[in-house]
Amino acid sequence: MSDTVLPRAATTSGLSEDWLAAGLGLLVVALAIAGTVGPDLLGWVVTTSVWTDATKALAPVRPGFAAIGGVGALAATYLVLLTVLSATAAALRANVLRFAAGFTVVFAIAYASWFIGSYARLAAVTPAELQKYGLTWSLKLTSEGGLIVALLAGLIIANIFPRLAEWLKEAVRPELYIKIAIVVLGAFIAFTVASKLSFASSLLLRGIAAIIEAYLIYWAVVYFVARKWFGFSREWAAPLASGVSICGVAAAIATGGAIRARPGVPVLVSSLVLIFAVVEVLILPWLAQTYLSGEPLVAAAWIGLSVKTDGAAVAAGGITEALILSKAAAQGVHYQAGWLLGTTAAIKVFIDVFIGIWAFILAYIWTNHINVQPGGEKARAAEIWQRFPKFIIGFVVSFAVVLYLAVTATPEALARLAPQITEANNIRVIFFILTFFSIGVLSNFRQLWEEGLGKLVAVYAVSLFGFIIWVGLLISWLFFAGIKPPLAG
Repeated sequence: MSDTVLPRAATTSGLSEDWLAAGLGLLVVALAIAGTVGPDLLGWVVTTSVWTDATKALAPVRPGFAAIGGVGALAATYLVLLTVLSATAAALRANVLRFAAGFTVVFAIAYASWFIGSYARLAAVTPAELQKYGLTWSLKLTSEGGLIVALLAGLIIANIFPRLAEWLKEAVRPELYIKIAIVVLGAFIAFTVASKLSFASSLLLRGIAAIIEAYLIYWAVVYFVARKWFGFSREWAAPLASGVSICGVAAAIATGGAIRARPGVPVLVSSLVLIFAVVEVLILPWLAQTYLSGEPLVAAAWIGLSVKTDGAAVAAGGITEALILSKAAAQGVHYQAGWLLGTTAAIKVFIDVFIGIWAFILAYIWTNHINVQPGGEKARAAEIWQRFPKFIIGFVVSFAVVLYLAVTATPEALARLAPQITEANNIRVIFFILTFFSIGVLSNFRQLWEEGLGKLVAVYAVSLFGFIIWVGLLISWLFFAGIKPPLAG
């Protein structure tokens, strides 16, 4: 691919953006934690439920703020984000007035996309949900279908209304949004681990095996395929290998930062990650039910190793659990609920934790062995540090702090912490929505196709469906075959 017409995130200082993203993400986590010992500081944030009655879809994330209503919560969320992100834009030396005007449109379209994607005909998944909403069928996209709607909305603007896309450019900052989301995600993952600590500990060796498989086997093969079979440069092959093999969007962004790839590289890889993840959610759980119902934990681990975004993996794990437990119950076997989903989540958590480690390894390799200074002089440690994605520090800090609090908390304190982490995670979801709408706006297909988008899709498809899901199945079978979840009662 050439270096001339790729989309670029509208940033002026990548390092400053990293630190600002880390700070904002940690601020969200700090406010959530503060709510356990004082007033609830985040309960007013808007949330959207799966719906058939549109008037009941929006609400504050906590019932204690019900008085402001769904529309009030939406307005409050917009105003707070507008204020905080406009200050961030000023720190990045952006045009604040243009950012504020553009962000108003970005937020409106992005959240409307999430609202549409939460319609029950699109999002309802389990038989219980279908029964709850009086439906006999749905597209079973889960709530993450809203991310696809947001992506499509952005693509429409980029390719049909390019002038609007150019006007929105100041507020279209997918890297800033996703980095903030990743920092907040650290807290949510930590709380998930703590709530299943004994279960997660029992799967530790298997989780380590999954990490070794994802980072050493998957990554190397995808990188080789991208470089040797499809002729991609290292700049493209590395984020693509991380996005396909490890943890989707987060890994692609972290890798792009570590090797100083142009912003458009991880942005485009991220859009493909989401599209393929939704395809996997629609296909893999039913394959698992059909062929792996006799080995339920193999199925659960396979989902965790194959679906490349956290939200989609957990959604697919929930679908897989519902389908396999239903089939087992029809045969007179009643497993305890939660173990399959817990296995999928544990696998994803172990992989997620090592995103920062892998980013640092790649930063070292790129600085000292690939993109070396003129004359062959090895880069100093300070330069490796300069390339390290600083927002990952925020991820590690939020993970460590919340894990410590959750593990050491009394039952009463843990009960207060749980809803606060849910509130923080809801903000993470909003930043994900903004990210994927922004990705769409930056994806002008005419330009991207000229630059080789078809080859990028081909690498992803060949690697994912030709290799990764099958090796993942083999590894899952080797480490989880014969292990059954406990029976109910």
